[in-house]
Amino acid sequence: MFDLIKKIITKTQLPGQGAAGTGTGSRKRDLHVAACVLLLEAAHVDDECHPDEMNHILDTIKSRFEVSPEYAEELVEVARSKRDEAVDLWQFTNEMNRHYSLDEKTSVMEDVWRIIFTDGQLEMHEDYFAHKLGNLLRLTHKQVIDAKVMARDQVA
Repeated sequence: MFDLIKKIITKTQLPGQGAAGTGTGSRKRDLHVAACVLLLEAAHVDDECHPDEMNHILDTIKSRFEVSPEYAEELVEVARSKRDEAVDLWQFTNEMNRHYSLDEKTSVMEDVWRIIFTDGQLEMHEDYFAHKLGNLLRLTHKQVIDAKVMARDQVA
């Protein structure tokens, strides 16, 4: 029993976060990781993540979550690990569907589109991924397209 409690208390934490597994701080961290996984997936959907895409991910994380550069980099590392372990994206989008508002999910979708547009071109499999992600986030086709247009105009 004491070993179990010790494992829970000493669970890996990111800097600036409370004890893992405790209420709001843990949920917030899990949501940050989930969003970061989606951004990483968007960057890797074409089987190559360019430095510009990674820089854009880090900038997005810092501004979206108002965190330090160090926390953003560590968050990316945790998200990479979670992404490597994951079978699909459902666990991440499910967490977001449970705790994010429609506006927050739409913002994440815009972030995903911006990552996709970073290299200046939209490939068919990237478009497919974004629409699939929109379905997982329970966004309508119109909401996905609106996010696409908004992101394209910002990147252009």
